[in-house]
Amino acid sequence: MAVYFSIILVVITVLTGIVWFANKFYLAPQRQLKVKEAQATAKELHAAELTPEALATLNEPSPLVDTAVQIFPVIAFVLILRSFLYEPFQIPSGSMMPTLLDGDFILVNKFNYGLKDPVARVKFIENGLPERGDVAVFKYPEDPRIDYIKRVIGLPGDRIIYRNKSLYIKAACQETDVKCPDFVQVPQKLLGNYEGPDSKSGMKEFQSDMLNKSHHVLNDIHSPTRTAMYFQQAGTAADEFLVPANHYFVMGDNRDNSLDGRFWGFVPEENLVGEAVAIWMSFDFERGDDSFLPNWVPTAIRFSRIGAIN
Repeated sequence: MAVYFSIILVVITVLTGIVWFANKFYLAPQRQLKVKEAQATAKELHAAELTPEALATLNEPSPLVDTAVQIFPVIAFVLILRSFLYEPFQIPSGSMMPTLLDGDFILVNKFNYGLKDPVARVKFIENGLPERGDVAVFKYPEDPRIDYIKRVIGLPGDRIIYRNKSLYIKAACQETDVKCPDFVQVPQKLLGNYEGPDSKSGMKEFQSDMLNKSHHVLNDIHSPTRTAMYFQQAGTAADEFLVPANHYFVMGDNRDNSLDGRFWGFVPEENLVGEAVAIWMSFDFERGDDSFLPNWVPTAIRFSRIGAIN
């Protein structure tokens, strides 16, 4: 859907832009020329001078041209902002709880991961790449029409192990490394039972520290590790993942309720959309069974959630 919207936005911008330029450099001068000709004709015939209303009518563009001229700057601004700087998204599920909740509306920085054209999504300016711990929006590799949001866990060349609900990372060996890194367990500090929105019995909340980036994750003690369903690679253990070149490994913060890279593999670099950087609005949709309102009507605004994303 986002792809179709981008195409429609580009088409409208191009069409209104053509009309805007045609009006500025051809149609408007032609209308002014007609006004001068009408004034000259009236003078030759010794007729009364044209009234201001008549002059305004002669100089007035058609409704179609006038509409295009009025909306072109607005549409062009929206296109530039949405395609190259920031794009709004809505969180449709709880896979990133407690960092992001169903009902959160977020801003995604599209500049951080390089600039791409809004239709073919071909990168034309290199500006940066994801880092471990980033909350990234990307096109779902198995269906690029769908936007997913997860946390970046593994970079190209990294080895990732998720075993007994603990995360281990072996960073890719760099040419400058005297000795290649070994597996390091990502520290997790138990904070207690999760009691936030959409909480369930058995959900534990942890503080996870990955490369000095701290965020919270959830584990459900009632959910077994679904290793048998994990994405399998030749030469790796069932719960181990070797990130290919130009790919990234991602996971949801709600570890036992997230369809992420553990189950379908890796995110190609070309699928990246941008980094989620802020929550600009958050709605609560919880209501009792006796409520007569439809489910899509919010019941409250969660002002405390508005702000930067960790």
